[in-house]
Amino acid sequence: MNEIEDRLRALWLRGLDGDEGAYRACLGALSAHLRAYFRHRLTHAPDEAEDLVQETLLAMHNHRHTYDAGQPLTAWLHAIAKYKLIDLLRRRGRHESRNDALDDAQELVASTDEEPADARRDLAKLLTTLPDRQRLPIVHVKLEGRSVAETARLTGLSESAVKIGVHRGLKALAAQVRGKA
Repeated sequence: MNEIEDRLRALWLRGLDGDEGAYRACLGALSAHLRAYFRHRLTHAPDEAEDLVQETLLAMHNHRHTYDAGQPLTAWLHAIAKYKLIDLLRRRGRHESRNDALDDAQELVASTDEEPADARRDLAKLLTTLPDRQRLPIVHVKLEGRSVAETARLTGLSESAVKIGVHRGLKALAAQVRGKA
C-alpha cells in the first residue's frame, strides 16, 4: 500500500508544482480508485458512483491548496470522498449505509476497477512487442502525457522521430489487436 501512496503523492506534488502530465496522471489513477470505492458502496446506483468520482476530483482540485504535503494524500482524498458520499446519502434521505466501511482510508487505494487494470496489463504486454523507438514515444507521449519535445530529450530521438514512433507504434498495436480479435 505504501508504494501506491508514495507514487500518488509524488505525482500530486509534482502536479501542484506545475507538472501538467503528473497532475493528469495522478487524477487518472485516483479516479480509478475512487470509482471502485464508490461502486462498492453504491451497488444499485452506478451512475451516482460516477457522479461522486467527478465531484470528488473537482473538490480535490478546488481545495488543492489545503493539502498538507506532510500528510498522506490518500487520507486527505478519503476525507473528501467520505463527505461526498455522506452528502449524497443525505440528499437521498438514507442515513443507513455501510458506515463501517466509510472510515477506512486504506480501503480507498486497496482496489480499483478491474477493467482498467486488465487494460493496463494487456497494453503493457502489447507494448513489449514494439521496438524502443516506437514503444518509448507511446509511453511518454500518450500514456504519461509528456510533450513531444520532452520525450525527444528523454529518449535522445528527434522530435520528428518521436512523432513517427508514436504513429507507427499505434498503427502496429492496432494491427496486433485486430489480428487477435
